[in-house]
Amino acid sequence: MHAAARRRSLSDPFAVMLQPPPDESPAQREMRILAEQQAKHISDAIDEQIRMDKTEMRKAKPDVKILLLGQSESGKSTTLKQFQLMHTPAAFNSERLAWRSVIYLNLVRSIRRILDAISANPDPDPHDLAFDGASIISDRTSGVSPPPQDPEKVREAAEKYADYTAQLAPLLELEERLIRMLSEDDEDDEATRLGDGSTPGWSVPRASTSTTSSGSVSGRRPSIHVDASTPEKTAAAPRRAEVSVRTTSNWKKALSLRRDKLKSTSPHTGTNELVGWWEDPEDPVHVLDRCKAAMTQLWEDRWVRARLQEKRIRLEESSGFYLDEIERITSKKYFPTDDDVLKARLKTMGVVEHEFALESGLRRSKWKIYDVGGARNQRQAWAPYFEDVNAIIFLAPISAFDQVLTEDSRVNRLEDSLLLWRTVVGNKLLANAAIVLFLNKCDLLQSKLESGVLLKSHLLTYGERPNDYESVSKYLRNKFGLIHQQHTPSKDRELYIHYTAVTDTRRTATIIASVRDSVLRLNLKTSKLM
Repeated sequence: MHAAARRRSLSDPFAVMLQPPPDESPAQREMRILAEQQAKHISDAIDEQIRMDKTEMRKAKPDVKILLLGQSESGKSTTLKQFQLMHTPAAFNSERLAWRSVIYLNLVRSIRRILDAISANPDPDPHDLAFDGASIISDRTSGVSPPPQDPEKVREAAEKYADYTAQLAPLLELEERLIRMLSEDDEDDEATRLGDGSTPGWSVPRASTSTTSSGSVSGRRPSIHVDASTPEKTAAAPRRAEVSVRTTSNWKKALSLRRDKLKSTSPHTGTNELVGWWEDPEDPVHVLDRCKAAMTQLWEDRWVRARLQEKRIRLEESSGFYLDEIERITSKKYFPTDDDVLKARLKTMGVVEHEFALESGLRRSKWKIYDVGGARNQRQAWAPYFEDVNAIIFLAPISAFDQVLTEDSRVNRLEDSLLLWRTVVGNKLLANAAIVLFLNKCDLLQSKLESGVLLKSHLLTYGERPNDYESVSKYLRNKFGLIHQQHTPSKDRELYIHYTAVTDTRRTATIIASVRDSVLRLNLKTSKLM
């Protein structure tokens, strides 16, 4: 038996290699055994690390994976903020100060939109005035030649535009400075602008690979990119640039670090230490404070409001709308409220994800929520996130029935939502995912209907039904529900529908709690834990 084993070992080249030399001394033998022990120890450590990595990978996988889907400006980002406010309030509060610069930028760009709308340029395309998601009312007079312009009115418009532009000129430099502030986080993560355009007195830098950031704290050169999703539009009439940051950007951290200016100091120390940003002469708030009266006058000017109506621009329905609160927002010690942060708009390039833990009885579950871009050119990136999804929260802004897409003025926003909804509920990869539908911006829908806007003028299938909120909301709920019933690949799948106004914190918190409980129950049932 011993001889047979010896013959097999000699036939194995590895066994031969591992045989000790025949003339091995006791000292050499001891060194060889020690080296073999060390090699085994290293091999065992590698095996243990591989085992631990696999365990961590299994732990890293979320128990619940949720996607927020819907067209651009549907309320996805606001919903994600509501989840953060509800489940990770400490993190939400730590980022509050960073949103101050975004809110300032939103306000300044609203002023820019108004000035563009009242400029003397002959009939600019409303979509060129609608950067940053301003709502565009669908034009039912398309193809009709505009009436001849009254020379007296043209002169009045030119004078008003020149006067307001002169008073508000400091806001142009401030806009560029705020954009640079958002880009001063990391050398590779810079603020981006989608599109480009120019207006007399309010020019936007031409698109290029880099633009000198003169006057910035770090002297960096933020990239300015052009959105090529609608090349025919860009070539004919460039759109106003919308500020956007990448998901890898650390802009929140960078701007939150400005808390170093919030140091307390005793008046008896005799130091020049800052007690707050309001003491810093370079802080944006001082430019806003100086322009406060002119901004208020511009927004409250009846002639200006009439021009906005003529251009079919409805700023009140867009994210980042603070024009009704200029006095408060521009005060020197302004600190963003929850509602301010929820309304703030900053377009993100890529997928935003947020993770939090939930306690359910004795069980702790980890949730991951993904907010994917809703613009037409970003929807092709949704599919990779469909795998292992537990729930879809789809947001449909039903107040947008009289608006058109910024990307394509031929497409009604409500019709686009219905088509997108049909695509999502009919996707076989999502057959096992719970579907939650937020019929969003109900508050805007109600006020719009009460003002006399007719749904049937924009959605012909509504016919002669009553134009009140209860009738319209019920009709739209049934319409979305029928599409799910007709196209879902899983006939047993339940559909949860909620009327929402996701900027309303108290109301949304109740809905999110209901959604959370429903998803947890379904997840436990799927996992056979119920």
